[in-house]
Amino acid sequence: MNQADTFRDRVILLLQDSSIGVGYLTPLPRGGRLRGTAARDMEQALDAWAAAQRDTGQDPAPEPAADPVFGNGCFAIGRYADAAAIYGRILAAEPDDPAARFNLGLCWLRLKEPAQAVAELTAVMRQQPELPEVHYQRGNAYDDLGEIPAALADYAAAIALNPGYLQAHYNQGITLARSGRHREAVAAFDRVIALRPTLSNAYLNRGASLDELELHDRALSDYAAAIDFNPENVDAYFNRARTRYYLGRLAEAIADYTEVVTLRPEDAEAFNNRGLAYDALEDYASALADYDLAVALWPAFPAALNNRGAAKEAMEDVAAALDDYLAALNGDRNFAVAWYNAARLYARLGEIGQCLQHLERAVELSPNFAADAAEDEQLSWVLELQELKRQRGR
Repeated sequence: MNQADTFRDRVILLLQDSSIGVGYLTPLPRGGRLRGTAARDMEQALDAWAAAQRDTGQDPAPEPAADPVFGNGCFAIGRYADAAAIYGRILAAEPDDPAARFNLGLCWLRLKEPAQAVAELTAVMRQQPELPEVHYQRGNAYDDLGEIPAALADYAAAIALNPGYLQAHYNQGITLARSGRHREAVAAFDRVIALRPTLSNAYLNRGASLDELELHDRALSDYAAAIDFNPENVDAYFNRARTRYYLGRLAEAIADYTEVVTLRPEDAEAFNNRGLAYDALEDYASALADYDLAVALWPAFPAALNNRGAAKEAMEDVAAALDDYLAALNGDRNFAVAWYNAARLYARLGEIGQCLQHLERAVELSPNFAADAAEDEQLSWVLELQELKRQRGR
C-alpha cells in the first residue's frame, strides 16, 4: 500500500467516525460541518493525501479529484466548491453515478444554489425514487426557493418512504409553521416528539405554534420542557418571556429575559423587551437602563429608542423624550408610533406646525391614530384649533 492509499484510508475512517459517509453523504444536522479537532484532522489527512500523490511524481490532481472519498472529506469541512468540482469530474466520466449526483446536489444546497440542487436531486430521483433522503433534500432545496407546496410534498414523500425520518418530520413542522398552518405544525411536532421525546427544539417550535393558536398555557408547558431538556435553549427562555409578558406575568417575564441576556448578552431585543416589562411595573429607572443597553448594542434600534422616549416622558423629561422619538424616526421613517409620539410632545411644547406635520404622517401610516388623536388631551386641542382656523378661512 502506498502513502496515498494510507491517507485515503485515514479520510475514510474520519468520515465513518463522524457518520458523514463514504458514499452517499449523510450531512450533519442544520448544515453543520466538522469543527475543532475533527476538522483539523480531516484537513491534515486531505493535505497529506494530496502531498503523497505529488511525491509519487504523478499529476496530483486526477486521483484525489476524481475520488468520492476526497470529495466527501472536502464537504465535511465546508470546502463545498472543491467537493462540487470533484463530483463534477466523477459525473463527467460516469454520468449515471447516483451517489456523486446526490452529493453534488448537497453541495449546491450548501453553496446557496437551490435551483441547481433541485435539478441534480430530481435526476437522482429518476434513478432511485425509493430513497427518502433524496426527497428530503429536494424538499430543503424547494424550501430555499420559497416553493412551499413542493417542499411539503417532498417531506411527505420522504416520510411515506421512512415513517421514522425525524428530520423530515421536523422540517415539515418548521415549513408548516412558517406558512401559518400552525395546527398542522403542532401535529408534525407531535410526531417529532414521539420519535425523540428529549428533543428540546421540537418543544420550542411546537410551543411557538401553540402560541400562535392562542393556546398559551400549553405553549408555556412546551417552553418549560424545552428548557428542561436543554437548560441553555435561549430561544425557549425568550419565547416564554414574551408569552408571560403578554399574559401580564411581568416578574416571570423579567426573570426569563434575564436568563436570555445571560446566555446571549448581545441580544438587544431581549434588553428592550425586559425594559418594557419594567416599564409596565412603573420601574422606569430599570426600564431606562435596559433601553440604554439595547441602544448601545443597536444604536439605530427604533423600538428601543421609542420605548426609551416613553419612559423619559413618564419621568417628565420631555426634551430628552422628544429626542428619542426623533432618533427612532431616523432609524425607521415608517415607524408610525414614533411619529405619533413626537406629534404629542410637539403639541405639549406648543410647536403646532411640527405637531401637525408629525401627526399627519402618523395617520398616513396608521389611520387608527386619527381617532386616538381626537381623544388625546395633548392633541385634541391642536385638532380643534386647526378645525377652527379652517372654518374661519371659508
